[in-house]
Amino acid sequence: MKKILMALGLAVAALSGTAVSPSAKTDSVNPATLRLLYWNIQNGMWDGQPDNYDRFVDFVREQNPDICVWCEAATIYNDGTADQRAKELCYLPDNWGELAARYGHSHWYLGGYRDSYPQVITSRYPITAVDHIVGVEPDSVVSHGAGWAQIEKNGHTVNIVTLHTWPQRYSFHALHKDADARKASAAENGGDLYRRLETEYICRHTIGTSPDADRQLWMMMGDFNSKSVIDNYFYKMDPDSTAFLVHDYILTNTPYIDIIAEK
Repeated sequence: MKKILMALGLAVAALSGTAVSPSAKTDSVNPATLRLLYWNIQNGMWDGQPDNYDRFVDFVREQNPDICVWCEAATIYNDGTADQRAKELCYLPDNWGELAARYGHSHWYLGGYRDSYPQVITSRYPITAVDHIVGVEPDSVVSHGAGWAQIEKNGHTVNIVTLHTWPQRYSFHALHKDADARKASAAENGGDLYRRLETEYICRHTIGTSPDADRQLWMMMGDFNSKSVIDNYFYKMDPDSTAFLVHDYILTNTPYIDIIAEK
């Protein structure tokens, strides 16, 4: 499972301006803070299906979040297998309201998606759906989709953007081509280039629509399937690698900051 939080943007992790430790237990009705949990839960919490998500619910309740953002939030396979589950037997995403209620969240939002990998937001506070983002055929397809929702707390409007970009080394445009075409696309870093296209489209249709974004509260998170040059002290990759294109665009063209790096 991937635990990647690109940016809590200008909101940092708390509306008071003070970041909250991941291990801290905070009062869920504290008006000064906003506690958020993001995770890629892999195939609709695939590992949680056999026990009716009991361990999953216990884990979330222990973290005591105000908001959760779940990536890969749809049931896909039968328990512990790669066997496709019949659509009529898939619990998620349709029943997120029921599942979220078990860990204390009475509101939920399903982002835009075009396949089996949506993102879902659940919250203690009412959620306003702003947009469901899937892109435009054939040039600007957002492969797994993205979403934009808002939550009000303590007089603040918090914008939440969720996404899941194209995962392959070859471009999305090569998906339905033959093996040689996909191999050629991968050799040209087609996947990195396509993720960069998706990211620009998502940013232009969310934070890019607000001329006052640098004075608002924005968070963006999801499965970016890419790396940030900020972390290159660890990767030790060529700084000109196309693997950095997604986050280079975000950090250069939007007010977002990488909150994990900053804090």
